[in-house]
Amino acid sequence: MKFYIPKTPSCIMRFFSKYTWYFSRDVKEIYLTFDDGPTPEVTQFVLDELKKHNAKATFFCIGKNILNHPDIFNKIKNSKHTIGNHTNNHLNGWTTENKDYIDNFLQCEHIISKTLDKRTKPKLFRPPYGKIRKSQATSILKKGYRIIMWDVLSADFDVSTSIEECLRNVLNNTKNGSIIVFHDSVKASEKLKFVLPKVLKELSDKGFIFKAI
Repeated sequence: MKFYIPKTPSCIMRFFSKYTWYFSRDVKEIYLTFDDGPTPEVTQFVLDELKKHNAKATFFCIGKNILNHPDIFNKIKNSKHTIGNHTNNHLNGWTTENKDYIDNFLQCEHIISKTLDKRTKPKLFRPPYGKIRKSQATSILKKGYRIIMWDVLSADFDVSTSIEECLRNVLNNTKNGSIIVFHDSVKASEKLKFVLPKVLKELSDKGFIFKAI
């Protein structure tokens, strides 16, 4: 049984209205996001594919991965993509004490802040697994961050999802302003390498522009 939904129900988005789920439905713009990197084996592929379509995206990076792979992190930055906080160790907010969670979030913030101009760095956070307690979210929002969720989940992380189903998850549910979740991780790489080029081509052909948050 799958414990996720490729298209986020509108009732959830309304209930958690302090989070960002999508952008304007009036403009043909799409927001691709990539979680869990940087990962040398995968992130470079993503950057190459985005460049082919002059597409910008947002990378929600894990702090420890930034430290382990500074070269590929710098490539994300130098390619003018947006970088967001994904905690230092990919913590599940539902199973982590508040202080530990916020401390881990701050560790990642510190790592990112050392490499980006604080005056221009967007303050974006995505909770790993999309799981965060209200108290944790309140603390992060008070620090001036936007909590970026999604309205389209590719499910590239799910070993039980076929590459064709992963593609359908994106193409069948994307519309103006959609925030789409992919993962530049080794676990997701097989599906991502099949799906991303097709998504970029098909949605570009339909007139969509890919923007960073």
